[in-house]
Amino acid sequence: MNRVSTAAKVGAFALVMVVAAVFIYRFVSKNASGSDGYQVYALFDDATGIAKHSQVRVAGIPIGQIENIRLQDGKARIDIKVRPDVPLYEDAAASKVTSSLLGEYFIGLAPGTEGKRQLEDGDEIKIVVGAATTDEILKDVSAITKQVKKVVDSLAASIGSKEGEDNLKDTLKNLAEVTDALNKTVRENRGSIRNILSNVENITKKGEPEVDRILENVRESSKEIRELLAKGEKGEGADAGEVRQIIEKVNRASTSLERALGNLDTVSGRLERGEGTLGRLTKDEKLIDEVEGVAQDVGEFVGGLSRLQTIVALRTDYQFLSSTVKSYVELRLQPREDKYYSIEIVNDPRGLTRFEQIDVDTSNPNDPPHYREVRTVTTNAFRFSLQFAQRMGPFVGRFGIKESTGGVGLDTLWLDDRFELRQDLFGFGEVVLPRWRIALGYEFVSRLWMLAGVDDVLSPDRRDYFLGLQLRFNDEDLKTILPFAPGP
Repeated sequence: MNRVSTAAKVGAFALVMVVAAVFIYRFVSKNASGSDGYQVYALFDDATGIAKHSQVRVAGIPIGQIENIRLQDGKARIDIKVRPDVPLYEDAAASKVTSSLLGEYFIGLAPGTEGKRQLEDGDEIKIVVGAATTDEILKDVSAITKQVKKVVDSLAASIGSKEGEDNLKDTLKNLAEVTDALNKTVRENRGSIRNILSNVENITKKGEPEVDRILENVRESSKEIRELLAKGEKGEGADAGEVRQIIEKVNRASTSLERALGNLDTVSGRLERGEGTLGRLTKDEKLIDEVEGVAQDVGEFVGGLSRLQTIVALRTDYQFLSSTVKSYVELRLQPREDKYYSIEIVNDPRGLTRFEQIDVDTSNPNDPPHYREVRTVTTNAFRFSLQFAQRMGPFVGRFGIKESTGGVGLDTLWLDDRFELRQDLFGFGEVVLPRWRIALGYEFVSRLWMLAGVDDVLSPDRRDYFLGLQLRFNDEDLKTILPFAPGP
């Protein structure tokens, strides 16, 4: 009677799951195939890293998705479905924007100038801006690294040897001795310096009238010199020869000054024409664009690193029929919203099962002289999972290693991702039938999930029901927690 009751429960649960799956499919299919919005397209030279149904963004905000990618006239035609409340104009621009270190991109749009002709269904976005690839960034970084290495090698050749190290030590020692001597001199002569400054101040006060008389004498002398120069130019007076010599010296000095100014004008002219290294840096637009491109690529590269999100999940399930507890620790590395990598360690009460094939030679007359044994060995060891996940709308597909065996999974999310239906199929070859697990999860408190489901649905002997709790926290939570962690 108990077996029949259990089977009836499983059947009813499976029926509820099927009805829920049909409802979700129809709901998602209706939303996904809706006719709202309008479609435009753009022609790219390279569509590498762009995925169908990925998001299209304006200023980082999703405003549509990619409907189709196909080849047209030797270029990649990307059809874009845009929300009806987002207008695009005839000078709109499309570009590939990198979203991670893995060479993945999304389409970014600039809507254009308001007031110009608005794009309609089927129109083309004429302006397409190319994006630097990961290979180009790595080449630029490699070139910069080589230049830095040359500088480091030169520095190492200068002070990296024993002789350079000794010279540097002697220089620092001499500098320390000079500094110490200077400090001692200042301390020993502090009183004298104070007296000198006081005397200078007194002399300045007392000599102010004398300074006025000196300045008056200088004015008179300047006047006499001007008169003397005027006579020299006219050839008058006994000192006319000396005056002419002075004038010639002044002329030669002015000629030298003119030549120096001419050389300076030549240098500025070369800069203006873009000649030489400095001239190229000021005039060569291509070189300037390359430098700006390298700086922008490095900024995008670092930005990609900063966008990588880490999610940690701690989960514990209670198995009702076996009265055991199963624990999970999961680490998600999520480079963008629709993709993540999952690393998981599982403590399963069932242990880790493997098969061993043993060839036996025996002299027992009751047994064959040579036979083969196949043993199933279960050890109390941790299981691990390593899966790649890709999201398409409300569905998340997963594949990879699940609990130390090959496996696949399908998750369905709705209610702002606070309610999910998780399905896993794994354990191929571990037992006769693969292990199918179904679980329903709900985030009833922020970061805290409640889960319930059925494990090993296809096997009546190993089937079990579970109820569990899961705690998920991300980078922001870790930043909040770590400052309060106790120190060593």
